[in-house]
Amino acid sequence: MVLTISAEMQMWVTYAIILIAFAAYVAEKWPMELTSLGTICAILLFFQFFQTPADDGQPGISAARILEGFANTALIAVLSLLVMGQGLIRTGILDRGAQWLLDHLRAKVPATVAIFFVLFIVGAVSGFLNNTPVVVIFIPLMQAMAHRYHVSPSRIMIPLSFAAILGGMTTLIGSSTNLLVNTALIEIGEKPLGFFDFTAPGVILALAGLVYAVFVAPRILPDRAGMADSVAPEGAGKQFIVQIETPPDSELIGKSAVGGHFKALPNMTVRMIQRGERAILPPFEDTEVIEGDVIVVAATRPVLKEAIAEHGELFHPDLRDGKALDDDDEDAPWRQADQVLAEVMIAPASRLVGQTLRLAGFRYKTGCIVLGIQRRARMIRARITEIRLEAGDVLLVQGQRDDIRQLRGGRDAILIESSREDLPQLDHVKRATFIFLGAVIAAATGMVPIVVSAFAGAVAMVATGVLNLRQAFRAIDPKIATAIAAALAMSIALQETGGAAVIAHGMVSVFEDLGPLVILSLLFLVAALMTNVISNNAVAVLFTPIAVDLAIEVGAPPMLFAIAMVFAANCSFASPMGYQTNLLVMGPGHYRFQDFIRAGLPLIFIVWIVFTLLAKFFWKI
Repeated sequence: MVLTISAEMQMWVTYAIILIAFAAYVAEKWPMELTSLGTICAILLFFQFFQTPADDGQPGISAARILEGFANTALIAVLSLLVMGQGLIRTGILDRGAQWLLDHLRAKVPATVAIFFVLFIVGAVSGFLNNTPVVVIFIPLMQAMAHRYHVSPSRIMIPLSFAAILGGMTTLIGSSTNLLVNTALIEIGEKPLGFFDFTAPGVILALAGLVYAVFVAPRILPDRAGMADSVAPEGAGKQFIVQIETPPDSELIGKSAVGGHFKALPNMTVRMIQRGERAILPPFEDTEVIEGDVIVVAATRPVLKEAIAEHGELFHPDLRDGKALDDDDEDAPWRQADQVLAEVMIAPASRLVGQTLRLAGFRYKTGCIVLGIQRRARMIRARITEIRLEAGDVLLVQGQRDDIRQLRGGRDAILIESSREDLPQLDHVKRATFIFLGAVIAAATGMVPIVVSAFAGAVAMVATGVLNLRQAFRAIDPKIATAIAAALAMSIALQETGGAAVIAHGMVSVFEDLGPLVILSLLFLVAALMTNVISNNAVAVLFTPIAVDLAIEVGAPPMLFAIAMVFAANCSFASPMGYQTNLLVMGPGHYRFQDFIRAGLPLIFIVWIVFTLLAKFFWKI
């Protein structure tokens, strides 16, 4: 059954659906994915059963039109970039790059200055590259920086997104929004924008926003540690006893302790050096490592994860059996595909109690390599191959995914499910880097659209073995997919019912008798707020013709009003759906919907005020 209603009523119901949707997002009573899908469902049902007389029995907005968001090129590009980003994370290259950068920054500058420096780089790069892959690249770096400087990720992830959006305001290719404003100008017969026409004012706005993002936003944002942080396998302070071998080709040979610490073993505490029958105990002042030494160290999982990925052959004493192991051997157990780190606990009354690892034959029975042992009762100073296991000991093991899975339900060694973690595949670094850079360069140079380069890059990551299909699909965040589709559905409903035009023209008509500066400033503010409700691309397309018409009416340069729309349409700071990069940082920052409102609204007003001052003194309007 189809009911006929007026076009005006159709528009008002659309407003109601959107307001209810945003109230649900803010309340967070239901999962974000359910709210997004529910909103799409409501729009579908409404336009299916309630039509205007002009529809002639056919839906005014078809289901295919409302569901276009799921096949939208922007959505496909974002999801593809997430897969490529996961490929870089899987290889560990970003962690190593972050470590190098943070090592240099930490020695010279305090945390706030280091964060400002990194976000400045983000903004500069975003001026020339699509800011979505830029944020994908820098999320792991910011996570490492948060850990290094003991800052909650929730304090700096939204500033990362803001820095990328601000940087996109500085050049014509910095954002798709900028290109849409330019396209709208061409369609109405106005002179198009040049590549650097708004770079100078854009840089001023970006710097003002960056100062806020670094020095003010972290104070507004909550210190919210996610549940994942509290149960993460890399728990702070949890140390494992690990045995490091020194074969003839070891890089450790000849290294000596300075102040009792070995710089060649960063973030590791040396407990003992076994040299033949002699055990060398701390302090290790002027002790030099020689061939054949066995170094017993204590370290946390994050440290061990990086070291094992890079020098796996040094950490597998039960595989060595007196032979030299080749780290480049592709058949080596630690080089097999799908390597996983996990923890298992020795159960009470286990048959392993009282046995050493070699006597127990753990590797032969499970296919997993024991890397370290944790025992809370006392400090251990012994080779792990000589430690007799006790009930409650936790073993750090490495193995292929299927072998780790087989540990479930074991009576002797109980798998700690939450401890499983993929081990970086450093041997895939070159191909992953080549694929990612190739995709970004192809899109940045205009060789192919970003959706084509990103999708091809994601497929290449799987085809070349950097990721398997399971890892690729796990990289796709359902919150992002459903939120973008819902935002586009709401935007389509607003535009098709005329709701967006009514809002824009109604607000603008109130200001038409005011001076050019006031009209420009208020138009900027209206567009900046609207871009957090409907898509920024829709704001760019909808408001640019209005802005040009207003400029002509008040005798102001149309180019200035068009540039105002470039900046305003990019002010997507106050909603996670306002911009793709906001959605990308939601998970890593453990954010809620209202966090973006809390941090984003002040930034919108800062950009608005700075732009108004620029219009008065820079353009002298």
